Amino acid sequence: MELAKLTTEQRNKSSVHLDQMTTKEILNVINEEDKKVAMAVETVLPKVNEVVEATYKRLQKGGRLFYVGAGTSGRLGVMDASECPPTFMTSQDTVQTVMAGGNGAFFKAVEGSEDEESQAINDLKARNLTDKDVVVGITASGRTPYPIGALKHAGKVGAYKVSLSCNERSSISQFADTEIEVVVGPEVLTGSTRMKAATAHKMILNMISTTTMVKLGKVYENLMVDVHASNYKLMERARRIIMEITGVDYNEADQTLALTNNQVKPAIVMLKGGVSYSEAEEAIKKSNGYVRDAIAHALNFQI
Repeated sequence: MELAKLTTEQRNKSSVHLDQMTTKEILNVINEEDKKVAMAVETVLPKVNEVVEATYKRLQKGGRLFYVGAGTSGRLGVMDASECPPTFMTSQDTVQTVMAGGNGAFFKAVEGSEDEESQAINDLKARNLTDKDVVVGITASGRTPYPIGALKHAGKVGAYKVSLSCNERSSISQFADTEIEVVVGPEVLTGSTRMKAATAHKMILNMISTTTMVKLGKVYENLMVDVHASNYKLMERARRIIMEITGVDYNEADQTLALTNNQVKPAIVMLKGGVSYSEAEEAIKKSNGYVRDAIAHALNFQI
C-alpha cells in the first residue's frame, strides 16, 4: 500500500487507453509526457546547484563522486561515470558507480539485490569511502534499501550525501545533506520509471558531472580541452579543438599535439603562449589546470 501511494506508481490519465491507441497516438502521448521532464528538472536546479558546489570543492581536494543505485538507477550512474575518463581525462576512480548486484547487473537484472541496505554498506567499505567523497543515492521511488544504506554509511564517515528521487517526501531524502526530488508525474506505462523518471535523473547526473568538470578547469570556452585522445575520432576532435582555439591549420595542430603526447591543454598553451612543451606544462601546473590562466602565465614567460 505504501508503494501504491507514490507518484511514480500512479496511473497516467493520458495513457489509460494505451493498448487501444494507434502507433502514432502512442508516440504522441510519450512525447507530450517527455516534454514535462525538462520543466520538472528546472524546478530543482537550486538543489542541483548545491550538489555541484559541494562536489567541486571535494573533488578539488582529491575526493571522489559515487553514484549508487539499483536497476535502471544504477545503469544511469554507469553511463555517466563511464564517460568522464574519455571526456575529461579523469581517473577511473574519480567518478564511479556502485550498483546493486555488481557490474554484471548492468546487463542482466539481479533480482533482490536492491533489497539489502547492508550490501551497499559493504560495497562502499570495499571502496574505502572517506569524508572527502560525495555519494549520490539514486532511486526513482525514493525507498529502495540499497541506496538508502549507502547514504547511511556515507553519513557515518562524513561523506557528502545526496538523494535523487522522483517522489515528494521520499524516504531516502531524510538521510541526505541535499535532497533532489524531481517529480515528473505518473509514467505513460504505469510504474515504468525507466521512462520519464530515468530521463530526469540522467539529465541531472549529466548536469552534476559536466558542471563540476567545467569548474575544475577541464573545459575552455565550451571545448573539452582535457579530452583523452585515445582513438581516431577523439584524435580528430583534439586537432579541431586546437585549431579552433589557436587559429593554426591542421598540420600545425597535428604536429603540436604530437609533441605533447596527444594532450590538448599543453598544445593550446604552447601555441597561444609561444612557449615550449615544458614551459606549457609548468604554466598549467601553476594555474591548477585552468587553460585561460595558463596562457596568461605562458605570456608572462615572454616578458
